[in-house]
Order: sequence, then structure tokens, then C-alpha cells
Amino acid sequence: MLSAILALGALALVFGLILGFAAVYFKVEGDPLVEQIDALLPQTQCGQCTFPGCKPYATAIAAGEADINQCPPGGEATIQALADLLGVEPKELNPENGEEAVKAVAIINEETCIGCTRCIQACPVDAILGAAKQMHTVIAPECTGCKLCIEPCPVVDCITMVPVATDITEWNWPFPTGDVALAKLAERKSA
Repeated sequence: MLSAILALGALALVFGLILGFAAVYFKVEGDPLVEQIDALLPQTQCGQCTFPGCKPYATAIAAGEADINQCPPGGEATIQALADLLGVEPKELNPENGEEAVKAVAIINEETCIGCTRCIQACPVDAILGAAKQMHTVIAPECTGCKLCIEPCPVVDCITMVPVATDITEWNWPFPTGDVALAKLAERKSA
């Protein structure tokens, strides 16, 4: 019995060393710029940018194959952050990709849901919970508001988009506008 335990321990050690060496030797390096761009994107995976998700869009931006103004869910804030990261001038949101909208979450009317599962299959982030011929519901914190679940639903007005209520954890002060605000800002900078 002791010899069997020693043999298994020796095999585990040898295979562990081989796997450890392989992990170091065959390590795949990712592009750090792609990772930084992907971190700035909203991760809605909506496809409005004409790419299947945020990571492919980030890869295309890093390769110079896509412009920084194709993400409606991210809006102007994301465009500005991408411009700052890449050292380019910010642009207006491309109207061909959609318009910037208020963050919303999908709500399924459980009384009219027929349990077809088409919305579950369409959801890119698995935010819809349910089974065939059963009532479905949306896990609100997981929903990105991409609206991809609305079109495949065969029941009219079964899925609606409701604006996300802003609370103290998500609210930001608006940037001051107007001549008075600009004058105060210039006064602070000169002081």
C-alpha cells in the first residue's frame, strides 16, 4: 500500500512539474492595450458597435480597424475615456450605431410570458432566468439593457425596458455649464 501511495505521489509530482513548465513556456501574452480599452467599455455585449461583443470591439480599436465612437451604451463618457487613453481627439457618437440612451433594464410581464425561451437564448449575459413552458424573469443586476431580448419575443409587449432608478451609489454631479461656471473655473485655475 505504501508503494502505491509513493508511486501516485511521484506521478503527481512529475505531472505537476510538466504542467507548471508548460504553463510558463507556452504562456499566451495578451495585448495590454486591448485589456485597457475593454475595461473602459460598458460590457453590455449588445452588438450595436457592429462587433459581437465588447472584447472584439476593443481588439478592433487597438488594431486601428474601428473608430472609438461606435458604442451607444457607453455614450460620450466612454468616447472621452477612450480618446484620453489612446491620445486622440474625441468624436461625436456615430448615429449609424444608435443613440445614447438612459440606462434601462428589461422587465418581463410574467402574466403574458408563454415560456418560449427565445429571450433566454438572445440574452448575451444570461440575465434571464426560466425554463421552457415556464414563466421567465430578469435578474435585474445582471441585465445590461442591450434590448436583444425584445425582438425574438413572439408576445407583443411582454418585455419592456424600464429606466434604472438612480440612487446614491450611481449618481454623479453634472458638470457645470454656462458662462458663470466657466468664469469660476478660470478664477480657480488662476489663483
